[in-house]
Amino acid sequence: MTRGLELYASVSRQAASRLVGAGPSGWSGLAGVAAPLRYVEHGDPVVPGPGWVTVRPRLAGISGSDLALVTGRVSAYLTAMVGLPFVPGQEVVAEVQESVTLDDGRVLAAGDRVVVDPAPGSGPGTGDGRVGDGGWARGVGGGGWSRVMLAHRGQLCPVPATLPDARAVLVDPLAAAVHAVDRARVGAGQRVLVVGAGAAGLCTVLALRAHTEAGQVAVVAKYPRQAELARRFGADVVFDPDGAVAGVRRATHAMRVSPRAGGAFLLGGVDVAFDAAGRASSLSTALRTTRAGGRVVLSGVPTGRVDLTPLWARGLELVGAARRGAAPSVLARAFALAAGAPLDGVVAATYPLTRWREALEHALCAGRLGAVRIAFDPTVAL
Repeated sequence: MTRGLELYASVSRQAASRLVGAGPSGWSGLAGVAAPLRYVEHGDPVVPGPGWVTVRPRLAGISGSDLALVTGRVSAYLTAMVGLPFVPGQEVVAEVQESVTLDDGRVLAAGDRVVVDPAPGSGPGTGDGRVGDGGWARGVGGGGWSRVMLAHRGQLCPVPATLPDARAVLVDPLAAAVHAVDRARVGAGQRVLVVGAGAAGLCTVLALRAHTEAGQVAVVAKYPRQAELARRFGADVVFDPDGAVAGVRRATHAMRVSPRAGGAFLLGGVDVAFDAAGRASSLSTALRTTRAGGRVVLSGVPTGRVDLTPLWARGLELVGAARRGAAPSVLARAFALAAGAPLDGVVAATYPLTRWREALEHALCAGRLGAVRIAFDPTVAL
């Protein structure tokens, strides 16, 4: 029997999830009650065709996009890409269960570790994200919040023996950050603002320092631990959300303008801004602090509504950065960052699947609790 966590269709729970998340205390203490998620047992998934294999997850991160799905904050646009019931979990390091020959000729033996790439560039059924018919094989073979999952050989990325699981499970957010930085086209010496210092924002800072000649890199961080890590990863200056506009004004010598209603904005500002938090407030901050003609990159999953008038009025370029069609070198660069960056402790805690309520609470409150990434360890029975 295969055991795992299943996101299911429930209008009442989805409504409760959105209502609870919007409350003054957020999700604290209520994720397990409201989330349309359940621990289930199924028969082992059936391999749908040639090139597909079964893998056993060793670690599966609880990403921002996973949380957006579970809490009902994700756009209806994206729900069409996910059939329900569905097993979440896109950040996965796993063991293959049988020998498999990859497209490049490398041979994996049973028990070899792999990162399961949720956005591969090739392989039948793996590149378009279409919804399948089987509950455990929806989308790209289901997710990693399970004891067993399906993956196409085009999704399998061998993990070097020297790379621990706690670093390998971060390859996906690192690859997303590398791709977002590629899309940003940051020029030498340009000023950059990263709004948000969770996993997406911190990985973006690492990618900026590794793969661009950016000038000053500023980060908007809500919590002290996030600010500490942002500086360790290469940020020159860190602002709290309330002081972001004033901080960018000082750093860039811009002029602050305060309209009769709504938030202040700058005449001038940074050359490139990343919304790495995926909230209306974070995108609004990015739009209001980027100079005319500058570039704003959506590196987090967008949620909420925002006034796009600054985009129109200031001729900003808004760039999406979902990792479909990314350059072939992105994963290699992500693996290099996973091996060499100061990532110890980024995966702050792991939970068995049976303790999913505690895990979700921890992940939803991670920033306030001084954590970056929480993960499931599906190999632990209880």
